[in-house]
Amino acid sequence: MSDPSGLATPVPAGRDDESTPAPARRGDHDDLADLGYDQQLHRSLGTFASFAAGFSFVSILTTIFQLFGLGYGFGGPAFFWTWPIVFAGQFLVALCFAELAARYPLSGAIYQWSRRMGGEIVGWFGGWFMILAQIVTASAAAIALQVVLPSIWSGFQIIGDDPALTSPSGAANAVLLGSVLLVITTTINSLGIRWMAYVNNIGVTCEIVGVVAVILALLTHAVRGPQVVFDTAGMGDQPGYIWAWVVSGLMAAYVMVGFGSAGELAEETVNPRRVAPRTIRMALTVSALGGGLMILAALMAAPSLTDGRLATEGLPYVLNSVLGNFWGKVLLVVVVVAIFICTLAIQTAATRLMFSMARDGRLPFSATLSRVNPRTGTPIAPAVLIGVSCIAILLVNMGNAAIFATLASVCIILIYLAYLCVTAPLLLRRLRGWPNGPRLTDAEGKPLFSLGRWGIPVNVLAVGYGLLMTVNLAWPRTEIFDPSGQTPWMRWAGVLTVLAVVGLGILCFPRGKTHPKPVTIGE
Repeated sequence: MSDPSGLATPVPAGRDDESTPAPARRGDHDDLADLGYDQQLHRSLGTFASFAAGFSFVSILTTIFQLFGLGYGFGGPAFFWTWPIVFAGQFLVALCFAELAARYPLSGAIYQWSRRMGGEIVGWFGGWFMILAQIVTASAAAIALQVVLPSIWSGFQIIGDDPALTSPSGAANAVLLGSVLLVITTTINSLGIRWMAYVNNIGVTCEIVGVVAVILALLTHAVRGPQVVFDTAGMGDQPGYIWAWVVSGLMAAYVMVGFGSAGELAEETVNPRRVAPRTIRMALTVSALGGGLMILAALMAAPSLTDGRLATEGLPYVLNSVLGNFWGKVLLVVVVVAIFICTLAIQTAATRLMFSMARDGRLPFSATLSRVNPRTGTPIAPAVLIGVSCIAILLVNMGNAAIFATLASVCIILIYLAYLCVTAPLLLRRLRGWPNGPRLTDAEGKPLFSLGRWGIPVNVLAVGYGLLMTVNLAWPRTEIFDPSGQTPWMRWAGVLTVLAVVGLGILCFPRGKTHPKPVTIGE
């Protein structure tokens, strides 16, 4: 049984205390009603669309294109090994998410899971951290157009003639291009989930083809073998190298987030109890495999490992050297597509999270933000608010590009904190015996994904990894947060931002009661 807020209430002994099993042949809307909610969003997404939501959020073609130089600059070729390590840690988190997605197929996944595992306060902060991070992340993705479009055609440099992101004209042009992109993604999100899925599916297909093409092109032009990943590129094998290598791992940490977006669209997915857990794991695994091969191929094909250009110019330097100007520009067009669908996916996830929190009365103007357009089946107000908020964040880049870059880095810390708001209370629940009933089934009567006896060890490792990575991301490093050395206080930006976000979250925490929801008891 579910209470009016959508939280599970105690059930008779011998039954699972987290959710009512969905009997065979029942509709997904009946399953949703058991969790305390009406079916308002249009349910039409299949397996590939669910996978695409997570894959496009990670968007390895966009993020590795942007961040390859960061990892290489600190760790040399051996930074490659941070990639499988971060994947292993994030896959532990994904396994925990998959188990919860099977039991709680709800929009606003991080908020809903943390709320049901840890209570109202933990749930609020899980959603609070995630929604702020998604707004900044969408802005950072949109601003990446400035890095690519003027390189394809100088006509995209509409303001001024200096395309550098840190120059006054480059910063202003970046805001213009990013704002246009956000207007387009907001429009698509307002039109309905079918349009979003249609555009996203095409974009993800193009990105996957692009990733494969990049890997093959680089491997066929390799000038050294795969043993390059053991090379520290002249940085030496002294004990101090390990710390530089740890910093280089931030590149992988920045990239491999957002794979849980498949869970955000659960209320719009057919048979989400089965589909969402599978696509969460698949989105992360495919991204990690494709990204790892792309990094390896780039290291094997780079004209030089020691001339400094890999650290300053990153992957574009290798691609231009290998493919030449024409094919390099063709690939840049694919990167533009990847940036577009990445921004679209992040904004979609943020919209569903805001809708889910508003539906429970956890946000100001909840009545408006939780309203779903009956024709499109889309919460339009959250989509518009997210789009406007992202454009407002973009304006920071015009005033200070360094602060915008720091915000983009810090928002990843908030994502890891949001993940901890799920995995940490989940571990506490496991230690108290969760889940303690018969194995649940999906709408077709098939058993749901479950970690079984591996639940506790996997969960312990997931929490440990999350804590270590959060500390690593927030550590006050001058080379990350103040590379120019002109603003020493900026190296504390990670710690200060987290404290500010927590303090503001305490002030904004809704202390009133949640809106009642209709309840359906499913047997």
